[in-house]
Amino acid sequence: MLQNSRNPGCTSPEVKTGTTIMAVEFDGGVVIGSDSRVSAGEAICNRVMNKLSPLHDRIYCALSGSAADAQAIADSVNYQLELHSIETGDAPLVRAAASIVKNISYKYKEELSAHLIVAGWDRKKKGQVYATLGGMIIRQPFSVGGSGSIYVYGYVDAAYKEGMSKDECLAFVTNAITLAIGRDGSSGGVVYLTTITEKGTEHSIIPGNKLPVFHDE
Repeated sequence: MLQNSRNPGCTSPEVKTGTTIMAVEFDGGVVIGSDSRVSAGEAICNRVMNKLSPLHDRIYCALSGSAADAQAIADSVNYQLELHSIETGDAPLVRAAASIVKNISYKYKEELSAHLIVAGWDRKKKGQVYATLGGMIIRQPFSVGGSGSIYVYGYVDAAYKEGMSKDECLAFVTNAITLAIGRDGSSGGVVYLTTITEKGTEHSIIPGNKLPVFHDE
């Protein structure tokens, strides 16, 4: 659940924010995904917000925290990477994008409430996933974030294995977010998925009635 702080009717300084975001590397690229619920307290402001925001052609971020703050960071990074790409005549590196996110997050840590997972592909290190929570930057084979993540750490630790294919990663992310939606009241809606490889990006949406069903549902 991203908190909608743009709409005065859906904001409160005391409500807790949440969501479920995730990204995972595979040989040749990354898969990044999120749920779609935006709410404030018990009020759902948007059921189908796409929380996967492009930073450049082959670099995306997953948003959590305040909707306005997270999107402001993503827009600023997108602008800086576009300028960098024009000046150098080359596509930016994924780590460079994650470093900009980290710098903004740390510089404005008292003003902004947001956590972004940065994932993408570049010519040097291929598919990469970076966590940027609290102004840090760390590359991980997979990363989960948001309020729903606390419900699926056991699942992702047990289900992840090195060398997964693109299809296995898509299923891995879909299952994790679905499990989080089932347990976390701040996560819900549909599942957005983006696959990023050297060839470009592929987008898909899984509606709620098409999500996997587990034994306890």
